[in-house]
Amino acid sequence: MELNVTLRHTRPRVWRRLAVPPSLTLRELHAVLQTAMGWEDYHLHLFEIDGVFYGDVEDFPGELGDEETTTVGDVAARASRFRYEYDFGDGWEHDLRIGRRPVPAGPDRPRCLGGARACPPEDCGGVPGYQHLLELLADPAGAEDEDAELLEWLGDYDPDAFDATGIDELLELYDRHTRQRRRR
Repeated sequence: MELNVTLRHTRPRVWRRLAVPPSLTLRELHAVLQTAMGWEDYHLHLFEIDGVFYGDVEDFPGELGDEETTTVGDVAARASRFRYEYDFGDGWEHDLRIGRRPVPAGPDRPRCLGGARACPPEDCGGVPGYQHLLELLADPAGAEDEDAELLEWLGDYDPDAFDATGIDELLELYDRHTRQRRRR
């Protein structure tokens, strides 16, 4: 099935279009989203689906659904849209929408079908920090002294970079590892 993922509040928009098997659990989907978006999986995450929360959150005020058994197919049967939050400090919120288009034939594994822009760097300060980084990258000569450290920290980060083929290769490696683990 097709899954459209958009990182909220980013301008220009950061997004991915993925094909995922309906049998993928939410825990596995978390790993797929980390790979597809370019996150490093350093932080906690949470899905919200029709008012029910799923995630690896400790000390959550209320009941959590089971992300180890709930599948993308289960989600699609009751909602066409849901939310994924990663890194509660930076607050990266993603809107996920189950697509209506037929997915191209191919292996029954997660695949990247398209997207735009590189994911913001981990721990850059959420949307406000990311916007500040984009401004610095647009005019590095106008950077103030304290911003020089940020530019050095960024290294060769290119916010326009997007490589669907590279992401798809990483998703294939992830899937191969996951299937091997399931067989044990």
